[in-house]
Amino acid sequence: MSLDFFIGVDVGTGSARAGLVSTEGKVVRSSVAKVRTWNPKSDFYEQSSVDIWSACVKCIKEVARGVNPENIKGIGFDATCSLVCLDSEGKPLPISQTGDNNRNVILWMDHRARAEAEEINSKQHQLLKYVGGKISLEMETPKLLWLKRNLFETCWKKAAYFFDLPDYLTWMATENDTRSLCSLVCKWTYEASEDGSHKWNPSYFQQIGLDDLETNNWKKIGSFVQNPGSAVNNGLCKKAAEELGLKIGTPIGTSMIDAHAGALGMIGCSINGLDEDFSSKLGLICGTSTCHMAVSKVPVFCQGVWGPYYSAVIPGMWLNEGGQSATGKLIDHIIETHPATAEIQTRIGEKHIQEYLSELLERMAKRENLKSPNLLTSNLHVWPDFHGNRSPLADPGLRGSVVGLTLGNSEEDLALLYMAIIQALSYGTRHIIECLRDSGHNLKTILICGGLSKNKLFVKTQADVAKLPVVCPDEPEAVLLGSAILAASAAGYFGDMKAAIRRMGGSGTVIHPNIDLANFHDKKYKVFLKMYKDQMEYRRIMDAE
Repeated sequence: MSLDFFIGVDVGTGSARAGLVSTEGKVVRSSVAKVRTWNPKSDFYEQSSVDIWSACVKCIKEVARGVNPENIKGIGFDATCSLVCLDSEGKPLPISQTGDNNRNVILWMDHRARAEAEEINSKQHQLLKYVGGKISLEMETPKLLWLKRNLFETCWKKAAYFFDLPDYLTWMATENDTRSLCSLVCKWTYEASEDGSHKWNPSYFQQIGLDDLETNNWKKIGSFVQNPGSAVNNGLCKKAAEELGLKIGTPIGTSMIDAHAGALGMIGCSINGLDEDFSSKLGLICGTSTCHMAVSKVPVFCQGVWGPYYSAVIPGMWLNEGGQSATGKLIDHIIETHPATAEIQTRIGEKHIQEYLSELLERMAKRENLKSPNLLTSNLHVWPDFHGNRSPLADPGLRGSVVGLTLGNSEEDLALLYMAIIQALSYGTRHIIECLRDSGHNLKTILICGGLSKNKLFVKTQADVAKLPVVCPDEPEAVLLGSAILAASAAGYFGDMKAAIRRMGGSGTVIHPNIDLANFHDKKYKVFLKMYKDQMEYRRIMDAE
């Protein structure tokens, strides 16, 4: 093994992580530090950029300990698409109605800008075709509009920089305010095209009332934009190098959104017998939410799915991004709020409760002489959008529903609900896949990473429902690997980005679909789609005069 390494840094919803990654694409050491989140009221989620950077520093120093700084060939950063607000001196400005300057980050999952998103969508600017026809309230322009309207004096008027969190991290590392094409095209309505004529669209910002951002060549939101993995000018700055104990000038890769880094880390995974074309693969990056990433050689427009975004993940390829707003969070919520959970936890010790429930389902299926635990839920159906629908319906107002509840509150009742939730999330993936295929994608394989990739029942159900093989990469930390690929690209270690993807992508394990369950899942999928129509009918009835 080479003595050279890259450091990948990933800031997720609740923590920052760093990984020391070998040139072969293996995470050989990792560190994690929690990041605080404030939730002052419903739909408001706030963080501190100072807290986040401190957590990154702690993790980087831990993974780099004992390694010769000369052998750290580059650092790459990814993070959630959260909004960071700073003044002209780079100090935090409050995005919180509490006035607390320390709370200067609007977390990606914050839904405070619902009215602003609806207003932007009502104007139907042609730019919205790149976000599936509707801007999401998780994106940055609705949040910026909310800040202008609600915190004009304390935040908007004083702001000198609005960063997407990944770009804030490279700014802290380099003192260079370059922005990533990934963040800007995916979350800020920046336009990128094959001919290189990347630009902000003044008419969009004028239409929605944010035309003042055009001042000084769009300095507040980004005057200089680079492809992900491009070297940020001058590399690691003196201040950050001293803080991290690393070499001044260490190459720093232009950043990427965390889910997109997961797609980058997985897409080079090679499996004998499966199509190796990047455009045949769908990446599922599973955490609190799930992102569904598909790339293509030509732009594909899909209603309700974000994109196409040019060069947002792989240079020269177009990205479509679907997603589910709550997946890991939904499973946790169902388990944590069930009456049977506390008693289960007292009995199972260190075993993860999801593993216990999966084993319980196997015993229940065996008792009923059923071939699969999936068959236990014939009369239990879930619509999983407890936090709104991201794709392909793009309706943040949708809510979850369950049909088939009884008075039971035993551990077996929890297990059945857990199974039905996993199925519903898988039907949501199938819904996204069908829309992508109808629009022109030719998807043949699913790649999966993140916390839920460790849940065998979840992975197997995804394969069975989608009727596609699912690949779990041997390197489970795909997001850290993706940020390390950004570092390798910035360093030019293998040549270009695509070479780094191939050299560091590794291999994986394939889970093939069970065709014997196809008819069962087809029927439940019909129920799944009917549950959406029913919810729309309930709205119509209640909205009637």
